[in-house]
Amino acid sequence: MTTRLPVRSASLLILSSLLLSACNDNDGKLPRLSAATASTRIASCASLAGFGFARTTITAATTVAVGAETLAGQPIPEHCLITGKMYERISPVDGKTYAIGFEMRLPTAWNGRYFYQANGGIDGEVKTALGLTSGGGPLTSALSQGFAVLSSDTGHSPAIPTFGLDPQARLDYGYQAVVKLTPMAKALILAAYNRRPDRSYFGGCSNGGRHAMVAASRYAGDYDGFLIGAPGYNLPRAAVASIGGAQLYAAIPGTDPADLATAVTVGERTALAHAILTQCDALDGLADGLVQDRAACQATFDLDVDVPTCSPDRDGSCLTTDQKSAIGNIFSGIRTSSGQPVYTAFPWDAGLNASGVLFWEYFAPLNLDAGAVAMIFKTPPVVPTDNSITGFDGPAFAYQANIDSLNSEIYASNALYTESGMSFMTPPDPARLDTLKNRGAKIIAYHGVSDAIFSFNDTKAWYEGLDGNNGGDAAAFARLYPVPGMGHCSGGPATDQFDLLTPLVAWVEQGVAPEQVIASARGTGNVGGVNADLPSDWSATRTRPLCPYPQVARYQGSGSPERAASFSCEP
Repeated sequence: MTTRLPVRSASLLILSSLLLSACNDNDGKLPRLSAATASTRIASCASLAGFGFARTTITAATTVAVGAETLAGQPIPEHCLITGKMYERISPVDGKTYAIGFEMRLPTAWNGRYFYQANGGIDGEVKTALGLTSGGGPLTSALSQGFAVLSSDTGHSPAIPTFGLDPQARLDYGYQAVVKLTPMAKALILAAYNRRPDRSYFGGCSNGGRHAMVAASRYAGDYDGFLIGAPGYNLPRAAVASIGGAQLYAAIPGTDPADLATAVTVGERTALAHAILTQCDALDGLADGLVQDRAACQATFDLDVDVPTCSPDRDGSCLTTDQKSAIGNIFSGIRTSSGQPVYTAFPWDAGLNASGVLFWEYFAPLNLDAGAVAMIFKTPPVVPTDNSITGFDGPAFAYQANIDSLNSEIYASNALYTESGMSFMTPPDPARLDTLKNRGAKIIAYHGVSDAIFSFNDTKAWYEGLDGNNGGDAAAFARLYPVPGMGHCSGGPATDQFDLLTPLVAWVEQGVAPEQVIASARGTGNVGGVNADLPSDWSATRTRPLCPYPQVARYQGSGSPERAASFSCEP
């Protein structure tokens, strides 16, 4: 149930039914890139099977009829699917064959734009090149809108971490696949349409968001707009911290290491989330299950004071002192034995009992992060006993690892692995993006505040650094949208359905800067897919404005608490 409360601050803003409000881009101080123009594919799909490019093999060219692919119940327009591989080689280190596998989808009716789809996890799979536009249950995509879209496996297959034993595969995964794929993709577009793309965009979430931030730093001249979701731009550090968190959970008395979820049960996490809402929900003017005023919440909520301490038994409504200690150390940021931060702190938010959060807290450290740190990020890597993933015991590695050593090894290099994990995985100086800014390119970033693997605080720190390096005017070319309650890329008690590609294109090509973007809950009947984490007392069609950082959405004291029009973005 929502409760109306007095408004703390008020400057009335009427929201239209449009997706976003807009203003002129920085009064014309930065260059404005011209708009893309549409055309029709000239080359037949079959003829593109003969496309030639250095160190590239086309394996198939197939016409995909309208409706053969669908999104949110809507048909994807007719397009040509090209599959291929680049830079095929045999590793001198592990003897395995590597190549950069890719697919490219070229619409018959083309809007003149190209979209590089950056994928998540440790890559290793050529996912369908739809070019999803952000948020959970997307209703549109780049391909749906007429973009030519590329997807790749970044140089290894399948998606298992043993590729990290090959030094070049590490580098391709980190950043080099992009610089190899980009000229090929644009040449293929030239072959298909007899012209290169007018505008090029790059987007993804999670590791895909990291790829996008790396591209914004390394390849700003090749792309005009960057859609950066939940960027794990310090991914090796976050993965080590995740392992450190698992060790803290496992040390809680009564925890079964084979079932880490016994450390803090769903019921106990729900009690913690309720305590956070009790202290923080109303700070934005309305108790509605969303913590909009993030900064006020961090200053208000106290884990030790606001959550009952169990005495003596755990009954689901309280936390023991050992549980509070573990949770407090994880949320304040995992540190080495000398107190050096491994990764940043996490904000208190309402979604920390969602199903996705439980996955990242309990499953990922033992089954994903352990292998990634051991074989991809650290130098030297762990070599499995039989040189395959079956010879690696992830939980044993995670529980036995020395966090101090791991924290050092992700910065290490040697004669064979000449770049450290932190070197090949992270963008160089991401808070200084002068090339991107000065040529008129733009960034839209978003991050769930309840993300349990890549902290919103890390992305906030990046944006604040970017703002400081640009005289407090980073908003002229980059904007960050926090999503309250949302977990990692989607889910959680949140309005997590939104489209940020459309406003990014409008900003790049028309100079229309997005002030706020309307996001929806995915309740019963949602065509993009239902979000199982939604509270039962929310409207199935709840909407909220996503506000550019540091603004927050505040209730205006009147109007439906389920409608975005009842809120405005304010300091």
